[in-house]
Amino acid sequence: MRKLWLIFAQTTTVALALLFVIMTLKPEWLAHAPPSPTVIALQENARDAASSANGASAAHGFREAARRALPAVVHIFTSQKARTQRHPLLDDPVFRRFFGEDFESAPRQASGLGSGVIVSPDGYILTNFHVIDAADQIEAALADGRKLKAKVVGSDPESDLAVIQVEADDLPAITFGHMSDVRVGDMVLAIGNPFGVGQTVTMGIVSALGRTHLGINTFENFIQTDAAINPGNSGGALVDAQGTLVGINTAIYSRTGGSLGIGFAIPVSSARLIMEQIIQNGEVVRGWIGVEAQEITPELAESFGLPDASGALIANVVRGSPADRARIQSGDVLLAVGERDIRDPQEMLDVIAALRPGEEAAFRLRRARNIIEVTVKVGRRPVLGGKK
Repeated sequence: MRKLWLIFAQTTTVALALLFVIMTLKPEWLAHAPPSPTVIALQENARDAASSANGASAAHGFREAARRALPAVVHIFTSQKARTQRHPLLDDPVFRRFFGEDFESAPRQASGLGSGVIVSPDGYILTNFHVIDAADQIEAALADGRKLKAKVVGSDPESDLAVIQVEADDLPAITFGHMSDVRVGDMVLAIGNPFGVGQTVTMGIVSALGRTHLGINTFENFIQTDAAINPGNSGGALVDAQGTLVGINTAIYSRTGGSLGIGFAIPVSSARLIMEQIIQNGEVVRGWIGVEAQEITPELAESFGLPDASGALIANVVRGSPADRARIQSGDVLLAVGERDIRDPQEMLDVIAALRPGEEAAFRLRRARNIIEVTVKVGRRPVLGGKK
């Protein structure tokens, strides 16, 4: 009996040693072996946990971003008295005797709607200029249901931005984002009041950055997005996945009036600079030298004998303007302002507008076949109805 027990013990020891060697050196030989019940249970628990986490993420989506941004987005309602010419008979005493002193129909009103973004707790609201343009009365409806009368602080038609203010304290102001963090492909939410149906959130991505030459505004540098933007969304917020403001929804490309997946927003970097100037000064102050420029096409470059089509062709110089005093001439090609190269008229406009009135700047131009430099004392760009 003792002998049998020793044989069994030795056999078991050898088998365990062999199994250990195989598991260490050739584990794939045991791949066909079914896992133990404990391993199966652990695998199922891990899979269930991952599924629950994914389900929770999908269910929640961008609710936190929306929760942070929604209270700061308002609906803007405007009204405008109809500009009808008074009929001369209304002032005739005989006519008024027969029809009464109060004979006069009530003036009709044209109404409009849009959106805005609360940018400070003390009631400043950023919106589009075209939302409040020519309005006689402005009302802002807050997310909490309050409706407050608003006054225009100032506006800038050339960028299509305006600031209005309501009398209230401790309002939920939006958190400003940074354009340096925005990239093509980022998820964004567009918040506004499309078609007057009420506060609405749509989702999309940043489709492109730095869109210009669209003919929408004088100064253009748009974020393009496929988040649905419709009439009434103008002036609303474009926010990132954290709910911080990255743009002001401004325009759509559409042949029908509805969203076709191409919307444009003013970047938060530009909107914030313009907003701060409007709040401080009631208007935006930009540099100006008094020239009109046109794009250099390959045909123009060939006819003027230019080596390439870069730069801005000076088409006209306003008499008595800073450019005229600096002896800039029609036909000159502006190549650079200071250290900044100029590629086209839009870039020329942006660079000059960023200069401070009164400062002097070096302009590099091509005249005929020569490169010349002139110093221009920058003037102030005329305000085109920006201050109300």
